[in-house]
Amino acid sequence: MIETIAKQTGAAFKLNKGDKLKVIDPLGEQVSDMVLFNAEDKREKLSSGKTLDFEETILITKGHHLWSNRSHKMMEILEDTNGRNDFLLAPCSPETFQIMYQNPEYHPSCFENLYTNLAAFGLEPDDVPTAFNIFMNVQFAADGKLTVAPPTSKAGDYVLLEAKMDLIVGLTACSAEQSNNYSFKPIQYEIIRAQN
Repeated sequence: MIETIAKQTGAAFKLNKGDKLKVIDPLGEQVSDMVLFNAEDKREKLSSGKTLDFEETILITKGHHLWSNRSHKMMEILEDTNGRNDFLLAPCSPETFQIMYQNPEYHPSCFENLYTNLAAFGLEPDDVPTAFNIFMNVQFAADGKLTVAPPTSKAGDYVLLEAKMDLIVGLTACSAEQSNNYSFKPIQYEIIRAQN
């Protein structure tokens, strides 16, 4: 069954080893932040640094694994119809909008949407790692300057991942204007349970 995450919100759920997760951009140009925790020991969690290290690329896509802070494979990317994701930038937070966009008003954020949904699993804000930003289009210049460009994902694009351990997953429909070409839309996901 396909679940829908409303714009600027999030969800959290469990996956068993061997389950597949399909993350879908139903309307196009919408980023989804994803974080992972070992369901048996929540201190083990997704690591951007380990993933970029072991996969030897900053462009993580089909055929790559997402690694934990303990150097274990957490997920394998089986399919990626868009092929552009980011693993450099942290989830947007209230401070993101204050510091980068000089916006003192309250603003929904992926960080808040992750930790509020993950609270049901006993996780706290400080537990949230750098997210794997599905469909996010971060460009980098020769001098190292980073810019966020509109996602290249089209309506119906998806990433299919397989759990390599029992997982707690946090997933969002990203809340940052620049990341989503200044239009907020939903994200969909489908859990495909392993055949026992």
